[in-house]
Amino acid sequence: MANQSLLPSGEQPLRGGMLFFAAMALALANFVAVLDMTIANVSVATIAGALGVTSTQGTWVITSYAVAEAITVPLTGWLAGRYGAVRVFVSSMALFGVASMLCGFSNSLGMLVGARVLQGLAGGPLLPLSQTLLLRIFPKDKAPLATALWAMTTLVAPILGPIVGGVICDQAHWSWVFNINVPIALTCAWFAWGLLKRYESPLEKKPIDTVGLGLLIVWVGALQIMLDEGKNLDWFSSNFIVALALVAAIGFVAFLIWELTEEHPIVDLRVFRHRGYSTGVLTLVDSSDSMC
Repeated sequence: MANQSLLPSGEQPLRGGMLFFAAMALALANFVAVLDMTIANVSVATIAGALGVTSTQGTWVITSYAVAEAITVPLTGWLAGRYGAVRVFVSSMALFGVASMLCGFSNSLGMLVGARVLQGLAGGPLLPLSQTLLLRIFPKDKAPLATALWAMTTLVAPILGPIVGGVICDQAHWSWVFNINVPIALTCAWFAWGLLKRYESPLEKKPIDTVGLGLLIVWVGALQIMLDEGKNLDWFSSNFIVALALVAAIGFVAFLIWELTEEHPIVDLRVFRHRGYSTGVLTLVDSSDSMC
């Protein structure tokens, strides 16, 4: 909830012009991170043709981003606790801009996929941290406005993604699908650091749960690749998809057991003991499935 306890001691919520610029920086960060989930979808054929690969190979431009982002989203809480929410947000935003620039400069599929992985790793923390920081800087009585602003960018971005990607590929070089992020990301990072650094959260120097991190990467990566590539490989008629499903299932069970018994888990699954949180997550998942 957005209340005074979210603020560092002695700090007050932003107001006036400072609140507007900080809110726009956070909202735009969330917007571009979500936009890049779909903006390349309609551009795959164009990109594949320009790089001299098949459209099937070109789908790795989408898969690589989705896998990387799926891994870093659940890590955001640990990253924010260890390095600070504002530092992680600003660093992710700047890295997102640099990765977008590398995507635009790519002259081979391998380079583009590698840049998209970097872009996805940077984009993952932007989604949850943009909401967290919006609630932190808005006065308590305007918390619903902060939530509405975040929700609006989250819903509008995936709709605009294919439209913007299609227009760019028709009217300009495909690299602008990624280059348009660069000025937005770097400008948002600069404004966010200047306006939000005094709202940094206290640091928690916990040990790194390397086993949990490894299991998370394995099962989430396998699951995301299975979901993205399944339609291209006729699902479970492919040995590759079957292998990915087994790795995801075994990895997920091992991850659950390890994280629930680890003293300092990389992802704190104990939050699901709170009925309100669990209900909210289930509702969100159900809503997402309905939209799909």
